[in-house]
Amino acid sequence: MTSSRDVLFRSFSLKSLELKNRIVMAPMTRNMAPDGVPGRPNADYYAARAAGGVGLILSEGTVVGRPVSRNEPNIPFFHGESALKGWKGVIDAVHTAGGRMGPQLWHTGSTQGMSGWQPEGEVESPSGLLAPGTPRGIAMSDEDIADTAAAFAKAAADARKLGFDTIEIHGAHGYLIDQFFWSGTNTRTDRYGGASIKERSRMAAEVVAATRAAVGPDFPILLRVSQWKQQDFAARLAPTPEAMTDWLAPLVDAGVDILHCSQRRFWEPEFPEIDGEQGLNFAGWAKKLTGAATISVGSVGLSGDFLGAFSGEGSQPSGLDALVARMEREEFDLIAVGRALISNPAWAAQVLHGKSSELKGFKAADLAALV
Repeated sequence: MTSSRDVLFRSFSLKSLELKNRIVMAPMTRNMAPDGVPGRPNADYYAARAAGGVGLILSEGTVVGRPVSRNEPNIPFFHGESALKGWKGVIDAVHTAGGRMGPQLWHTGSTQGMSGWQPEGEVESPSGLLAPGTPRGIAMSDEDIADTAAAFAKAAADARKLGFDTIEIHGAHGYLIDQFFWSGTNTRTDRYGGASIKERSRMAAEVVAATRAAVGPDFPILLRVSQWKQQDFAARLAPTPEAMTDWLAPLVDAGVDILHCSQRRFWEPEFPEIDGEQGLNFAGWAKKLTGAATISVGSVGLSGDFLGAFSGEGSQPSGLDALVARMEREEFDLIAVGRALISNPAWAAQVLHGKSSELKGFKAADLAALV
């Protein structure tokens, strides 16, 4: 290990979570769990990244026990006897390989998948909108919202019982919880809507609070958030630090321990008009404003961002100097790596041991299989 990479391999602990390094496998939808049940190929896939040196693995999005809550046919469930038995096999394999892992829990809301597959039944969202001005599905009732919070809480409790080390709630990228945050898809006039981001964060805060009650005080809760949406890459929920505080602080108060701050390129400043072109990124500002630990993410170790993968583009390896500099300044606590780990399960170990010549780029064809 070269000294410049040491910061990536410092241990990290928070409540019951103890990690050997700061590298996180980012959650990435694979859509390869037939009938929603993970099997041996899924377990082997995650265990390979644990064996390859990743400190914390976050699973692909897994569906909570709520009707019409996924947008692709082979997204795994995190409810029901068969699916939970499958996840027990996954976490046991990851632990055997020396890793730590948490499932990402989600509900896709009214957002459509890439394949065009349509679920049976009507999709649900805050206001029956897919995007601003684009109707799809039905608006949720108060009872629907309460049942959804309970479904997240039960999935989190099940994760703890199965032996997972943490859980992550998906509140980003235009899916259900994020649709409550976004004024473009939340036009409600009740207590779950409102003109301010603080008002529109109420539903998420209730999900977090229910989850915290279900898992107890010492089990870490992660929450993934983003400014951008797949419906609008330029969307911004919080155009100022004050708005970001109104958005995120209530969620930390409700029980979030770590904010996973998704952006397309980790080196881009969140508010360059305040601290310049080399200023804090999203995770840096979130940590500064809330005091919570944060995970940054976005094109780590690769030349291109993830959007190109959807059109078949690959990426070449790139340097880590900018990442190391930010982590040495303690701008954020952990760094999530995505596509680099799709094509190269040993990425973390190769970085640790200075084997730069062995680092691989990302090939879009690798998305077609669990390797």
